Amino acid sequence: MPEAPTIDGANTVWLLVSTALVLLMTPGLALFYGGLNRAKGVLNMMMMSFSAIGLISVLWWFYGFSVAFGADVNGFWGDPGAYLGTKTFLAETDLWGATAENPSGIGVPLYVFMAFQMVFAVITVALISGAIADRAKFAGWLLFAFGWATLVYFPVAHWVWGGGIIGGDIHALDFAGGTAVHINAGAAALAVALVLGKRLGWPREGMKPHNIPLVALGAGLLWFGWFGFNAGSELTVDSVAGLAFINTQLATAAAVLGWIAVEWVKDRKPTMVGASSGAIAGLVAITPACGFIAPWAAVLLGIVAGVVCALAVSLKYKLGYDDSLDVVGVHFVGGWIGSLWLGLFATNSVNAAISDVVGASDGLFYGGGATQLGRQALAGLIVSVWSFGIAWALAFVIEKTIGFRVRGEAEVEGIDIAEHAESSYDLSPAGGGTGSAFAMAGIGTPGGGASSGAKPEADSAEPVSAKVAG
Repeated sequence: MPEAPTIDGANTVWLLVSTALVLLMTPGLALFYGGLNRAKGVLNMMMMSFSAIGLISVLWWFYGFSVAFGADVNGFWGDPGAYLGTKTFLAETDLWGATAENPSGIGVPLYVFMAFQMVFAVITVALISGAIADRAKFAGWLLFAFGWATLVYFPVAHWVWGGGIIGGDIHALDFAGGTAVHINAGAAALAVALVLGKRLGWPREGMKPHNIPLVALGAGLLWFGWFGFNAGSELTVDSVAGLAFINTQLATAAAVLGWIAVEWVKDRKPTMVGASSGAIAGLVAITPACGFIAPWAAVLLGIVAGVVCALAVSLKYKLGYDDSLDVVGVHFVGGWIGSLWLGLFATNSVNAAISDVVGASDGLFYGGGATQLGRQALAGLIVSVWSFGIAWALAFVIEKTIGFRVRGEAEVEGIDIAEHAESSYDLSPAGGGTGSAFAMAGIGTPGGGASSGAKPEADSAEPVSAKVAG
């Protein structure tokens, strides 16, 4: 006779901590993207991430979780009414994964698992925003985020993790989101960037990151939060969670080395932006594979991802699409690398769930042949086509109705002022003085310690060009 439902304290605490870590990733992404952006568009860039937290959280609670993880209806979506937001799940039997034979499931309350998956949905949508920096109306972004989450992310999460066509029928592997998150968001980013077109002046004008320390801070927060993203996806406290944790660190570290090696060879100067971007590339690539490969394969994956993604970001100049912050080059390409890596290096020797739970096979180099490689490629192709197609259609309709791209004047003067009536850096004088830093500090003014014969500076100094600050 099955035992009574019991909450597993260790699993529950770990998943709560992981949820908080993953939530931190979205503000980290806002800082990372904000630093990479020009000064006049930082707040708009960050607002797209913060608004995703608000919008997608509510949608996920109301119907997204049901579509993604409700009982499979037809391989494409779950029962929309299974966990509808109008219902509550606080009974002692409301434990995730509970069955008649195992009433405790993994010992985690349903709401804890719902919250964990909620923050995945949030950051997936936020990732797309980096491709359309400096030129998207905020209202258009919100409408796009609503439509894309509903029509793409929620169903794709079901395909991959909820018993749908990719995980349940094709038997493709995705431990923490290489297909569902990164390939998915990267394909959408490319579509929206194509619909909105290039930024004014791109690529003729230099559009360098305006605040590199902000980039590094954002990358550090993403790296920190990613341990919840990857190791938390095991859902339980066990050796596979430890494997995912160490693989995440190793692949990311190796990718930093791979990226800066490319910079060293190409430009003779490794950069902080390159090291930060390399870290993100490694994190992206290891996401689908972290719980399914051995550590040595994770190191090799990181090096490959760092090198290939560093080279891939230049594709936008050759192909002519303006992916502002390299979402395609890092997330789409990195997601594909990590997903295909499973077809080469996945092994039941580190995680028996590969065959026992998912019904997948060992990778090519572990005697499984090319079967799993084909499954991974098919899964990535399905998600790429679906996400790109729906994202392009949504962006096109929004542009032709309420308008998705801001006016040219707003783009030139600064999208922060045009869309949000605020700016990230107020460099105006505090009290109408000369405007110099010395004057604002009381130096060179009466009583400020300067000699009485000092000549005051002219009041007609021209404002600093926005290009000076990025």
